[in-house]
Amino acid sequence: MLLSFLSLSSSQKQSNPISPGQSTQENPSGKGVLHLADVVSAEVRSRMMSGIRSKNTKPELAIRRGLHARGFRFRLHPDNVPGKPDLVMPHYHAAIFVNGCFWHRHDCHLFKMPSTRPEFWSQKIERNVQRDAIVRQELEETGWRHFIVWECALKGRMRLAPEEVIERCARWLHGEERAGEIVAGGTC
Repeated sequence: MLLSFLSLSSSQKQSNPISPGQSTQENPSGKGVLHLADVVSAEVRSRMMSGIRSKNTKPELAIRRGLHARGFRFRLHPDNVPGKPDLVMPHYHAAIFVNGCFWHRHDCHLFKMPSTRPEFWSQKIERNVQRDAIVRQELEETGWRHFIVWECALKGRMRLAPEEVIERCARWLHGEERAGEIVAGGTC
């Protein structure tokens, strides 16, 4: 990893803007600011970030395959249901979201706030969390049941067996609970 360390005086800090692809951190020695260069170019970073999908992710596909194999039929990302859930089962009046722990700030071992550009990431993720709360409220107001499968239930050191996750989704669909979620190690 390429790191360039610059020790700057307070007057140099103001006159030395950082270049794109760099982030700043306080120098532990107390002598100015550290400039950390990104290990890839801005174009490559942009391409990498644009490759992160919000639909048809591996965890979502696993849930879809498992529920379909059990005979459940569903619609994908419909526009007419608040929040465009990953799966909608009109017969059960139920919406299932498969949420990534990072993007939705789940309090688990998979979430870690990035140390670069913390203000940007904090605001971005906070907006996602606020939008999630609004969507849950809209679903409740319109009579939809909603269920969240967190990414950590399907991957990571505390993951459940895929069959167990599918079984819990199926039980919830056949039950009467208005809302639910599955996390690493079990159901909340």
